[in-house]
Order: sequence, then structure tokens, then C-alpha cells
Amino acid sequence: MLALGAAFAFVIMMFNIPIPGGSSGHMVGSTVVAAVLGPWAGVIALSLALTLQAFIFADGGVTTLAANCFNMAFVMSFAGYYTYRALSYGDAGGARRFLSLAVAAYLAAALAALLVAVELGIQPHIAQGIDGRPLYAPYPLSVTVPAMMIPHLLFFAPVEAFGTALVVSYVHRTSGDTLYRPPARLKPLWAVLVLLVILTPIGLIYSATPWGEWGREEALGLLGYLPQGMERLGGVWRGLLPGYNLAGSGKVWSAVFYVVSAAVGSSAVVAIIYLWGRLWPR
Repeated sequence: MLALGAAFAFVIMMFNIPIPGGSSGHMVGSTVVAAVLGPWAGVIALSLALTLQAFIFADGGVTTLAANCFNMAFVMSFAGYYTYRALSYGDAGGARRFLSLAVAAYLAAALAALLVAVELGIQPHIAQGIDGRPLYAPYPLSVTVPAMMIPHLLFFAPVEAFGTALVVSYVHRTSGDTLYRPPARLKPLWAVLVLLVILTPIGLIYSATPWGEWGREEALGLLGYLPQGMERLGGVWRGLLPGYNLAGSGKVWSAVFYVVSAAVGSSAVVAIIYLWGRLWPR
């Protein structure tokens, strides 16, 4: 169950969702794992997925890995789990459970977005060069908070809410209150995971950069200069298959490498958790 949840989180984050204004985002899946297996399982699953993304595919970045794990693995898992438990107290029926999951995932995604906005917005005040310019994130809280919160409250959090409620409700219908059932119960979910891996090129249809994740050229175009800290740390780690692709690949090969990356990443997640489970009793 933990391997399936971690692999699902890894793959689902590869599906970019376009929004008005020229940006994009994705579902995370923290509340999915936390609601089924508990908040610490969510922390483990998402931290593993984010770590593989950073080191193998240079997605998210190794210098921001701790912040990403805190926001998406820790905060989202605990906020989603306890909100869901509070709203679904007692003998919750299918409708109340679905609504509780949706609200919990929505609030967890919104809280994580707010934390990111604060973490970015305080950077100009705590990290400046000798010229007075920010070393890293250049925008203050007055810009980062609305830039992060508006798209998350209107678009990304609703997607997180619906996807979480759909997946976890299915798990409850097939497994009831007992999370450990015969493996056959999980076969449909594994089939869905394989289907998602095959469909990952859909995430390439709209490739606009999420707000705050600009590369060198995009930052130069927006700011007219590149913050010294970003320039110094930008090439610290380039990954084994950066951007889930090989440089110079055409559209067809980009789609192929995207599927291969999804398969490799999700398989690595499953293998690591499987080996961990085998070694743990010893």
C-alpha cells in the first residue's frame, strides 16, 4: 500500500495542469497516502518521491529539497490527515467521507501553498547581496502570497480535493475499515498506476513554467538580472535525466522519455519501499 501510494504521488506530479495567466501546476497526493495509511506514511511516501525527482530528474532541485519535503510531505500529510479525521468522525457514510476527504485535501494544498509563498516572500529580507539585491527569490510577500494563493485556491486545490476524494473513497469501498487486505484488492489500483504512466505525456501538452520555478533565461527576462545566489547554485546538480528528457529530443522522443521516466521513477519508488519492507523485520 505504501509503495503504491508513493508511486502514485510520483507519477501524478508529472501531469501539468494549465491555468489562465500562463502558468501551470500539479496534484501532489499527500492526503491520499495520509488518509489511508496515516500521516507518517504520507511523509515517507512524498519525501521519497520528491528525493528521486530531485536527484534523478533535477525536478524541484536538491537545494530546495528540504523545503519541498516540509511543505508537501510533512505539512500536507498531517494537515490533510487530521482535517479528514475531524470531519469524518463517527460512522461516516460514503457521502460524508467523500466530502471530508475533499475538504481535507483542499485545505492541505492551500496551507502548503501559503507556506511556499511565505518562504519565498521573506527571502528578499533575509538574504541580500552587497548591492542590496536579493540573493535568491526576488519578490516580497505582497507579490508571492497572491501569486501562489490565487491559482491554488481556484484551480490546484480543487483538483487535489477531487482526486483525493475519488481515490481514497475507492480504497474504502474495496477494503472497508481494514487497510490490509489480500493483494488482489489492489490490482485495479496498480492497473490505474500503469495507465497513468502511459498517459504521462499529457503533462507535456502544456509546458508553461509554474510560478517561482523559472530557469536562468526566464528569470533574466522577468527581472533583467539573475540573483547571485541562484546563479551560483543553479548548476549544483543537473540530474541523470534532467527534466525527464534528453537535451535536443523532438516532440515524439520527449513523450517517449517522459513515459520512460515515469516508469523508472515509479519502479524505483516501489523497489526501495519493497526492499525496506524486507529488511525492516531484520
